This record gives sequence, C-alpha cells and structure tokens, in this order.
Amino acid sequence: MPTKPIGYVVSLCDLTGNMVRPWAEAGYECWCVDIQHSIRRDKVVKVGAGAIRFVWGDIRSWTPPRGLRFDLLVNQSPCTHVAVSGARDFAKKRGYLLREALELFEAGRAAAEWHGCRWVAENPVGVMSGVPHIGKPDHYFNPSDYTGWEPRDNYTKKTCIWCGNGFLMPPPRPDPSLGPPDDRIHKTPPSKDRGNVRSAAPLGFARAVFAANHPAIQADRGRTCP
Repeated sequence: MPTKPIGYVVSLCDLTGNMVRPWAEAGYECWCVDIQHSIRRDKVVKVGAGAIRFVWGDIRSWTPPRGLRFDLLVNQSPCTHVAVSGARDFAKKRGYLLREALELFEAGRAAAEWHGCRWVAENPVGVMSGVPHIGKPDHYFNPSDYTGWEPRDNYTKKTCIWCGNGFLMPPPRPDPSLGPPDDRIHKTPPSKDRGNVRSAAPLGFARAVFAANHPAIQADRGRTCP
C-alpha cells in the first residue's frame, strides 16, 4: 500500500475488485466491502501504485475507519431478487426479499450522501426502476459498449446506472472490429458460483469510469485540500 494514497475509493458488494482496479493502479487506496470476504482478517492486495483492501461487511451496518473520506463510492448491490431474469420466482419470494434488495441499494446511496462524494449504483434491468423514490435510471449500458477499453467484454448485459454528486458517465467506446457481442451472461450454466460470475463488473466499464472521473476528482482535491 502506498505511504500516501492519492485518494480513496469504496466499492460496496464487491467480491472481485474489478471496479476499483484502475483506481488502485493509479495510486488510490480502495476498499471492497462484501459479506463473502473474511470476517476475521482484511486481505490487502497491492495493485500498481496503490492497493485494494477486501473487507467483510454488510453495507447496511459497515462503517469506514474514523477520519477516512472517500472520493468515489460504487454500489453493486445484489440483483438476485429484483432482476427481470428471475421474475418467475417473484411470487415465491414475496416482498421480504424485495425489501432486502431495496435496503442494500439505499444503504449505498445514503453512505455516498453522507460522504458527499461522487457515487454510482448499478443494477440490471428489473424492479428497482419502478420504485417511486428511486426512479428511472440515469443511464444504461452494455459491457460491449466499452470494448475499446477491454476487448474481452464483448457481451451483452443491459445494466441500469443511477449516479450523483458529480459522477460522470463515460461515453461509449466500442471496438467494431470485434463483431456482434455474445450473450454469455444469459447462458451461464447453473452452479454455486453462477451469481458471482454474472455480477462481476466488466473491466472495460471500470476503466472508462476511471478515465472520466479521476481527472475531475483530482481537480476537486486540489481546490478543497491544503
């Protein structure tokens, strides 16, 4: 971990660290919070000039160390109970699991507002956009929209984006030479890891988000920090 990070980023409900990797490479200290990480010991991985810290936490109750203020908050709250791909199971799940999904989504937004930092929340097309106080997404994207940053992401998975506090949605940067995108996500075979495979953040989008927001964040830090 760098002795003096150039900033701090937190990614909630993040198992892989994909979404923060570009930030760590540039020298940020990144925190990935998820209940699938070890509850007893943080795992710190040096990445480029920075580091990723994988910590256990339920985002409805997890709090960062005292004095730590984030420059960007990403919320990748679980979509299992709200995505239209699982609509046939809604009647069995009833409202209890929908409530859990809403709580996790709102916990991320509340944390970002408390920090006053840029924030972005993602969820696949589903029930979330029909919740009145959440409303329609600010943007949509498919991983294939950003294959100019990462050619391995040439697949479809329409994703909703809500954002605020100055977050800049990156413009598409596809690579037409790759041909039509595939639908590997929809064809992911059943397994105990299926949910994690389907929810892993596409690296191309992660790199595009960094390219769009890092310069603005550093400019803000220069204006507000001694």
